[in-house]
Amino acid sequence: MKPTITWIVLADGDQAKLFENEGPGKGLHALKDLMLEQEPLAAQDIMSDRPGRASNPSSPGSRAAVGYKTDPVDLRERRFLERLADMLETKRNEGAFQRLVIAAPPTALGELRPVLSNGVRETILAEMPKDLTNVPIPKIVEHLDGVLAV
Repeated sequence: MKPTITWIVLADGDQAKLFENEGPGKGLHALKDLMLEQEPLAAQDIMSDRPGRASNPSSPGSRAAVGYKTDPVDLRERRFLERLADMLETKRNEGAFQRLVIAAPPTALGELRPVLSNGVRETILAEMPKDLTNVPIPKIVEHLDGVLAV
């Protein structure tokens, strides 16, 4: 009988670590070739210029600063999570996993949910609103207790 493969995704807005579990007592195996990472940057690292200026129609000759419509850090993190969602859909279509456990900070989890395909959402066994990206593997197993028999 073929084992049920469960992937554990530990993500935030800048990195995603993936692990595989092939059943009770089989432990976690890092999927190193699927790790995603981008350098965390602050807004001032992304934006090189100050906001532009526009003329004020109610006061001819005066100009006012124009604010940014979106936070560039949020946009960058959202695009990272979209890449993660695309990769998960590709791997699900390939049959790489049957179940999925996702652990991410609440904000990242909220950004990730709507970009996951329906097929990937159907495989979700559990969601954990926690940032476990920098937790050692033995401690990750402790966090999964009650969710998955590792």
